[in-house]
Amino acid sequence: MTSRYRSSASANSPSPRRRTVVKAAAATAVLGVPLAAALPARATTGAPAFLHGIASGDPLPGGILLWTRVTPTPEALPGSGLGPDTEVSWAIARDKAFTNIVAKGSVTATAASDHTVKADVRGLEPATDYWFRFSAGGTDSPVARTRTAPAADAAVSGLRFGVVTCANWEAGYFSAYRHLAARADLDAWLHLGDYIYEYKSGEYAARGKVVRPHSPTNEIITLADYRVRHARYKTDPDLQALHAKAPVIAIWDDHEFADNAWSGGAVNHTEGAEGTWTARKAAAKQAYFEWMPVRPAIAGTTYRRLRFGKLADLSLLDLRSFRSQQASAGSGSVDDPNRTITGRAQLDWLKAGLAASDTTWRLVGNSVMIAPFVIGSLSADLLKPLAKLLGLPQAGIAVNTDQWDGYTEDRRELLAHLRNNAITNTVFLTGDIHMSWANDVPVDAGTYPLSPSAATEFVITSVTSDNLDDIVKVPEGTVSAVAAPLIRAANRHVHWVDTDRHGYGVLDITPEHAQMDYYVLSDRTDANARSSWERSYRTRSGTQRVERTYDPV
Repeated sequence: MTSRYRSSASANSPSPRRRTVVKAAAATAVLGVPLAAALPARATTGAPAFLHGIASGDPLPGGILLWTRVTPTPEALPGSGLGPDTEVSWAIARDKAFTNIVAKGSVTATAASDHTVKADVRGLEPATDYWFRFSAGGTDSPVARTRTAPAADAAVSGLRFGVVTCANWEAGYFSAYRHLAARADLDAWLHLGDYIYEYKSGEYAARGKVVRPHSPTNEIITLADYRVRHARYKTDPDLQALHAKAPVIAIWDDHEFADNAWSGGAVNHTEGAEGTWTARKAAAKQAYFEWMPVRPAIAGTTYRRLRFGKLADLSLLDLRSFRSQQASAGSGSVDDPNRTITGRAQLDWLKAGLAASDTTWRLVGNSVMIAPFVIGSLSADLLKPLAKLLGLPQAGIAVNTDQWDGYTEDRRELLAHLRNNAITNTVFLTGDIHMSWANDVPVDAGTYPLSPSAATEFVITSVTSDNLDDIVKVPEGTVSAVAAPLIRAANRHVHWVDTDRHGYGVLDITPEHAQMDYYVLSDRTDANARSSWERSYRTRSGTQRVERTYDPV
């Protein structure tokens, strides 16, 4: 494995995603029937099995979080609540053959945690490749690679992260994960939200066609439901391969809970018929922290901060747990100063961290787009599907109120903080919208580019979830050819937008630039889909502006 941390001295459905009609689904859990049918033979022999892969996450200079799920007995299916307590040992080595083990220990997998386990290992060397595995009852897991972050005061000349978002199981295969796993240059990979989707089977697929059915088939509502859905995702071989190649750094968005979630509910939640939102949210969070290699952070959320030497720190936001309910488009309430997307405590934490940062770059993991976006003069045939995708009224409008556009006071305060404190090199890394964007983040979009840009933003398209050409059901690229020039004309801070393709990003950070390479897939419904580089944009240090560059890193 080639080292990517380099010392400066030594020189990567028919129903739209933004659903606006609530559909109540039966709360009966379908526990494991499809999953059981797919169990490897040894899982039915009574021997423990590691059917859901192994993973690592949240790298620290001297530590890493390890994760797995053991199936101790055939009946101990995810979400079942069955199965004995099982001791699971772990080991970390400097080599793949495990001839030089540097740390080991054991944890107990129980039905109370759905037989998932985590080991938060400390005392490791910074900026170092390690290999790890788990064992239970005489069975060894596969071996995986991970990597620690550089020391806090290290002069680091390069970082490279894979970047993904919006992976809908029923809409296709996770080829994006496979192509990232094939790279030999990733220090970690960022998942910017919608790691799973909550819909019932068939409700949100590939242009209405289920490519592969998920489990359970009902909309997930209970703790057992969320556990089974997470488990189904973790059986994907491409996802397992990426988890085995590099540590993940993940935040959640709405579909880890329900579509268009906010602090007190969600568009895709019917109070009463689907239980209380409080119970559903608690179930979703519990399953997430059980099944994801993520450290529960402040107040049991996903907002937290990681540091990568003197080169970059990464502030990860939770934009669902504390936000006010989405405003009605056109109501004027988007400017209400009492409405928030971050919550007061999180916004203060973010501002303080950005001001105190002494790294070259300040990265922000941001689940919904922060750059302003107005529809402009799109034709009716394009306006309607775009409105569907964004969850907007389809008879004309202004903004997507689920994004920062719906919470303008928080955005104004944050951007003013950046400008007033001369905080430069802030880059927002964003998912959610199923399109690729390269944006400046202007202080005043109406007067831009005569007024300044406070930051930049790279938005990554979906791994599989429907985008505009899928909703319109036209050949790939058709909508972008017409819509992109109109979007850019009405939003002068937008350097590029692709409304139609699926794929992933590779982010390269050096002291001189932050560059996003955008990659697209040949066909999300093909398990062997090819990957190709589409475009690259970068922001050079000190500029707060995006520019096109013509080669991937």
